[in-house]
Parts: sequence; C-alpha cells; structure tokens
Amino acid sequence: MTTNGGGRTISTDPPYYDNIGYADLSDYFYVWLRRGLRSVHTSNLSTMLVPKADELIANPYRQGGSAAAQAFFEDGFTQVFTHLRSDADGSYPLTLYYAFKQSESDVLGTASTGWETLLAGVIQSGWLVTATWPMRTENGTRLIASGTNALASSILLALRPRPEGAPIIDRRGFLAELKSTLPGALRDLQQGSIAPVDMAQAAIGPGMAIFSRYARIVEPSGENMGVRDALRAINGVLDEVLSQQEGDFDDDTRWCIAWFETHGFEVSLYGEAETLASAKNSSVAGLARAGVISSGAGKVKLFSPDELPIGYDPRTDDRISLWEIVLHMARALSAQGLDSAGSILAGAEERGVDTASAHELAYLLYSVAEKKGLTQAGILFNTLGSSWPEVRAAAASAAEKPDVIAASTLDFDDLEA
Repeated sequence: MTTNGGGRTISTDPPYYDNIGYADLSDYFYVWLRRGLRSVHTSNLSTMLVPKADELIANPYRQGGSAAAQAFFEDGFTQVFTHLRSDADGSYPLTLYYAFKQSESDVLGTASTGWETLLAGVIQSGWLVTATWPMRTENGTRLIASGTNALASSILLALRPRPEGAPIIDRRGFLAELKSTLPGALRDLQQGSIAPVDMAQAAIGPGMAIFSRYARIVEPSGENMGVRDALRAINGVLDEVLSQQEGDFDDDTRWCIAWFETHGFEVSLYGEAETLASAKNSSVAGLARAGVISSGAGKVKLFSPDELPIGYDPRTDDRISLWEIVLHMARALSAQGLDSAGSILAGAEERGVDTASAHELAYLLYSVAEKKGLTQAGILFNTLGSSWPEVRAAAASAAEKPDVIAASTLDFDDLEA
C-alpha cells in the first residue's frame, strides 16, 4: 500500500481460498530465522512456529471442518474489504490480482467457489468492478503447469467504491444487459490473444462489472441473485459467443466441430457421419479426400493433430478448410515452432482464408477439448490461441520470403530420388 498525494493506492494479491497454506510453508524458514534473529526481532519471533490462527485461508483442519473454514474465510475477507471501503479514496482504484481456474460444473453451469467467495466479499463490501485484464504472471515451466492446461495469467480487477443509491434491476434486465455487452468485451479479449485457458476467468471482469454496478439484482422469487448464479450466466454467454462464431466457418469445419464435440478423436459409425454431413452441407467422401478423417469398414475417425502429416501447404490444398489450417498450425507450432506455423498461416492468407476466424476457431476448440477432458489437444489449441501475435509475425516474415518457405518444407528424400 502506497501513499500518493494524500490518497492511498491499494494493490493486493489476496489468499486463494484453500489453495495454499503460507503459514505452514513458512515454518520451514521461520525456525532458522528465529535462531539467528530472535534477539533482534523479539516480538516478531517470540513463538516457536509461525502463528496460524488468524491466517485468512479456508483450512478445515484448523477451523473445525469445511463449513466452519468457509465461514471463517468469507467473514474475514468481507471484513478486510469493508474496512478498505470505509477508508477508500475514490480518486484511486483498488487493484486486485487473482489466479483461480473455474472448474466446478453441474447441470446449472460452471462456476467456482474461489471466485464466488472473492467476488461476493468484494461486492458485499460496497465495491464496483470497473475494469479487468489478464496479466501474464504464471510460469509455464512450474510443476503445476507441466502437462496440464494450468492458468497462464493472473486476472487484474480494478475496483472503485460503488456509489450510494446504486440502482436495482431484475434478473431479466441483468441477463439482457449481459448478452448485449459481454460479446463485444469477449471479442476484445480474443483480439488481445488472451490464452484460451484464461478466457473464462478474463470474462468474469466485464460480466461482474455489470453485476456489481447494481445494489440488488432481483430474482423472480424476490430473492437477490447471488454471485454463483451470475458466474453461471457469464459463462453461459461465453459459450454462446464461441458457438455463434461457428456461423462464420466453412461447411467442412462445422462438420468437424460437431463431430469433435460428440466423439472427440475416437472412432464411430459411418451412418452417423453421413447424417451429420447432410445436415452440415458436407460429405464424408470429401472430408476423407481432404485428409481430415479416415473412413472405411463402416467406421469414421477424425484425425487428431499428431496424426496429421508434416509439411502441409494451404497453397496446394484443393479442399481447404479452417479446421485443417488450425489443426496443422497447432501441430506445426508444437513440433516445429513459430516459423512453420507462420508459413501455414501465410499460405492460408494467400488463399484468401479469413484467418481471424481461424483464431476464433482455436478458442472454440480449446473450449471443447477442455470440456471433453482432452488435455493434450487442449494444450495445443491453447498454445496456438495465446501465441497468435507471434504466429502472425512469423507469417508476415514468411510472406516476404517465399523462397525460404519452400526450402523449409523441402523433403530431402526427394533429392535422393
């Protein structure tokens, strides 16, 4: 916390619910510090171990069970932000960093106890969310990120005191405002190449900016809408936006998405594939000729990125689709690097392909892979989506040096022949 011109600027990274017990971890260092510095910092090092009773985390072992731990954390969190609100200077926003992945899904939608607790404490304390943006703070080489779709960013929330006399709105009005405002904010996030794994967290900001500007949002029952229901509504709009983008895709791509959503990269029946092809104005034979599926013996299988051939060139593809471009780019980026992925993107642009739609498809495919538990595929699509500016730069460089592109895809076996 710093002082600036008579006001206070507050920036904090709060506890992550029950994720990390910092007081327990600090015992490792404390015992050695105490031996060397006890005579210097007598009061701070008076206990045998680090004091833990007042640590603001939800620890069921320390606080007498899960329910008591949750109540302890929520009450303490609200007290802290209520105190900050009572002494807040409206000239300066409070900035709050949070990195917590939403992973709790049920029939009503996706939410998160961690996010719910954080936001409920902030909003009940009289704060208004005014801005949000992900910040790349998480190292992909850390152990928790190895082989997983772990968060790449912390989400920065900018808060200001909510004005006294804030309006009241009903649930229908809130949802209407959410659906009219949130899609534009989500597209801005995509254009900023927010990692797909961070999109659901990043979408919370603009959604909660709407939620938090009202003193109450009234349900049809007369009760107030809770933060968990608001999170479900925000995630529902995110799903709608990703699905609506599908209308800009070509027919083969829409078939592949529908098949991927149902079967992933597993084998299924030819008859089902043919029925879907009729509905999507595509054909199984054409998809097989394009090299995106295998078809035979009454079975059909969608090729995964690692099953695709190396050296794909959109310039020579006689049945090009966004699906092919994105999967080949994802594979090339992972196996060969930026130059190879950029070469594919440059070739697609030469063919007149809408590469902005290809970027949107990467986000959609990550979302589907995440829901189906396809971790490796999700990692590929997440990496592609978040690396898009670098891939675009590599594509621009490749477009300026076409001879280098050709050389980079030359097969030395051809020379021997």
